[in-house]
Amino acid sequence: MTLGAFSISLAVKDIEASKTFYETLGFTVFAGQLESNYLIMKNGETLVGLFQGMFENNILTFNPGWDQNAKNLDKFDDVRTIQKHLKSKDITLETEADETTSGPASFVVLDPDGNAILVDQHV
Repeated sequence: MTLGAFSISLAVKDIEASKTFYETLGFTVFAGQLESNYLIMKNGETLVGLFQGMFENNILTFNPGWDQNAKNLDKFDDVRTIQKHLKSKDITLETEADETTSGPASFVVLDPDGNAILVDQHV
């Protein structure tokens, strides 16, 4: 099973302060809009999302169908296939993708320590 591009999505208090901090660590703005309170920062293949006021806790994010440059992959495991696999292993999902659809969809699962994992397919 391939989960796609990985990033961590951070719930930040001050997006401008966070942007400056991550730039000091060598990250540059890869995507997003400061005026919309979210930025995706990149350093090499490492992605960190900064989100002000959008969610309460940090989230591990996987994007099936994308590489680390947000480019579409020709071959990938669909989010619904990944979801079905987890459900077959008795993993409880917090939210689910509609398995009767195709294309963009997402689901959320919590790891044993309560960390949210978002599997978010954009293609």
